[in-house]
Amino acid sequence: QVQLVESGGGLVQAGGSLRLSCAASGRTFSSYAMAWFRQAPGKEREFVAAISGSGGRTYYVDSVKGRFTISRDNAKSTVYLQMNRVKPEDTAVYFCAAGTWVGTFKPNHWGQGTQVTVSS
Repeated sequence: QVQLVESGGGLVQAGGSLRLSCAASGRTFSSYAMAWFRQAPGKEREFVAAISGSGGRTYYVDSVKGRFTISRDNAKSTVYLQMNRVKPEDTAVYFCAAGTWVGTFKPNHWGQGTQVTVSS
């Protein structure tokens, strides 16, 4: 049982930066791999980034590699997505997920999402 609440979304200018946070209520936060997904209007949800339970391993989809950084603070039961040099195509609802990562990330719990809008 884990509950996830995203925050930090909003309107940002192209080329700017934004940091998303996902706070977890569970007491076994470090046992979960965590990930960020996003969904733009009319498109299906897509994987963005994942991080292992200890924070020792990360993976990013090619479209955000070099611009976004996923991190976690297990003492605060929080995962972050630092978004730099954002582009209009980054506009989407961003969701955090808790799950397992054995080859590929498998989500088991979802947050409600936070809107990110990038203006040109």
